[in-house]
Parts: sequence; structure tokens; C-alpha cells
Amino acid sequence: MTSLAPIRKIYFGTADRHQMFRLFDRHAGRPDRWQKDDSALYAGEWFEIAQAQHDSMLEILPPLWMRSEMFAMREFLTGSITSVFYTLRINQVTRFFHVYCDLSDPRSPYDMRDAIVERERQPVKAMTREERIEHIWSATDNDYRGYAGADFRPEHRGKRTVMVYGRPGTSFQLLEQLTDAQISEKLPVHLRHLPLPEAA
Repeated sequence: MTSLAPIRKIYFGTADRHQMFRLFDRHAGRPDRWQKDDSALYAGEWFEIAQAQHDSMLEILPPLWMRSEMFAMREFLTGSITSVFYTLRINQVTRFFHVYCDLSDPRSPYDMRDAIVERERQPVKAMTREERIEHIWSATDNDYRGYAGADFRPEHRGKRTVMVYGRPGTSFQLLEQLTDAQISEKLPVHLRHLPLPEAA
């Protein structure tokens, strides 16, 4: 895993089948799609799924490989990035996860597994600012998110944007520049008041 591709949780809650397929390619609308190496864009992304989704993915095609609590999909998304699915026992509960691993690094599937277990074993449910922003991007409908174009300064063009509501009306704003209040408004009610991990 390169330093350009940090391990990151991109959705809070358990994704259903529809959500899972949306999350598989949540960067589909980017303006430079497939025109460069997109490995760092995907590698390290992970989210939780239900057992039914995990099992159905195992049945689609013979996996590339299976190793105890994980299996890798035979079809690669881009370069050496492919889906790896996990069955993990965390705090006495069996849970299921999807991850994009960079298989050019043999340690990637194990590093991802360890990162998920460490993140999900936290005794107090909390979200970092980065996790809040990634959840907002993942959960926002395509009509209400996009990429900065000619209306933005040149250094911001191509960055992710989301629609915000204000006075006098609505506009698209850079995702990374959302205020804490805007982030809170865009999160579902049950996630709005979670503490930051440092305060947990």
C-alpha cells in the first residue's frame, strides 16, 4: 500500500446490495476516468456489508484465491487493485467487509484486515473528520455531488464537490472545505453527534 492510498473507512453502517454496488465505484463520475493510474484512488477503501452480500460475491465467479477469513475477486478493477472480502470475528460478533487491496503488495490483504479489526474494536463509537467526509460522499446521490469545473479556481478543478443549501440558494462546494456545521447537516441523525476518536 502506498502512502498515496491510506486505509480508510468510506461508509458507516452495513451496506445493502444496492449500496454495495454504488460503493464499488463511488468515483465513477470523475472527469478523468481511466486516463491515468487510478490505483491510489481505490486502494485502501473499505466498508461493511451483510453476510448475504458477502456470500453472493463468493458465488459469482471462482475467487482468485481464498485464505481462511478472506477471498479475492478474480477480476481486477484497475492495475493490481481488486476486491477482497473478509469474514472477521470482532468483539465476539462475526462481521463481513469489502476492501480494495493492491495485490502488488503481498502484505496488503493482511494489513487491511488488521486495520479493520483495530478500527472496529474501538470501545466507543466515533468518527474522524475524514470518515465523516467520506461517508457524506459515499451516501450522497449522484445528482447532488460532482467535481469542480470551470466555476472553481484552477487549483481546485477536478476535486470532489457536494451541493450545500444556504442563502440565497443552493450551490456546489468543495467536499474538503465543508464546515463542521455543514458536515453535521449532511450526516444522518444517528451519526451527527458521534465524538471524534481523540475525545472518545
